[in-house]
Amino acid sequence: MTAFEDFVPGTVSVYGDTHVSRDDIVDFARAYDPQPMHVDEEAARKSFVGGLIGSGWHSCTLMMRMIADNTLAGSTSMGSPGIDEVKWLRPLRPGARLSVRQEVLEARESRSKPDRGLVRFRFELLEASGETLLEQSNWIMLGRRVHGEAGAEARAPKAQPVPVAAPDAPVARPGFFEDRVVGEVWELGSHMFTAPDIKAFATAYDPQPFHLDEAAAAASHFGALCASGWHTAAIWMRLMVESRRREGSDGARLGPSPGFKNLKWSRPVYAGDTISYRCTTSAVRPSASRPGWGLVFHHNQGFNQHGDEVFAFDGCVFWERRRT
Repeated sequence: MTAFEDFVPGTVSVYGDTHVSRDDIVDFARAYDPQPMHVDEEAARKSFVGGLIGSGWHSCTLMMRMIADNTLAGSTSMGSPGIDEVKWLRPLRPGARLSVRQEVLEARESRSKPDRGLVRFRFELLEASGETLLEQSNWIMLGRRVHGEAGAEARAPKAQPVPVAAPDAPVARPGFFEDRVVGEVWELGSHMFTAPDIKAFATAYDPQPFHLDEAAAAASHFGALCASGWHTAAIWMRLMVESRRREGSDGARLGPSPGFKNLKWSRPVYAGDTISYRCTTSAVRPSASRPGWGLVFHHNQGFNQHGDEVFAFDGCVFWERRRT
């Protein structure tokens, strides 16, 4: 079994061979990111991107599947606390054939829990032409061989729900880039994570035992079946799109996102948990490269039914400006 000690800084490997079809792109987008550029070829041709492209979250999950199959399968993986940064450098197009370049950047033993350590990786999602579509850096926790496999820690869900207090901030409204107000809040809605849904997503994109099997999850440090972090992120994206549709866009379009930073999976999302998502505008900036567009920066959070933050990240998106 591959353990923490086997990941040596400076080690580089390339693996995976995943073909992405038009149907793959559309099916993922319909489930998690149903924006026109991902689901409608005609609308995509008239958009910012000039043709059908995959969701950035789809790129992340495709890479996660190859990482799980080639690096984490049969390992002492204990999950990841989050993602330092993702850069979406080029769009995912139908017909792409993908692989992953993995580099071990550093490794450190846990000071508080000697049965495990943290390994920091840089991953690149590569197209067959050699172009890099996505860059990602993050830590993964792995059990140490010298201390044996990590045992379960009691982290079962709490029993009584506690409502999440609404922030004392302006409520966001639809509109163009010029209408965005720093500090405005979008309440995106809630989602219950069921065991079948957790397993289905993990089977497709993150097949680690604690996402797939109740007994294996109970024996892990999570203590119970829990959702893939990418699953919690994909649901955020879906609720963001649904929220804009409910509120109406006033004709303003969104472009693609160049990436995100500081993604944290601070607590597990267990089967039966209901996560409420929130998006807060943190900064706005006109785009220097795209005169008809601006960049809107946002801080995003997810809270479980006990009021605990389970998910957060800082994102950015191109937002159409009002024509004058």
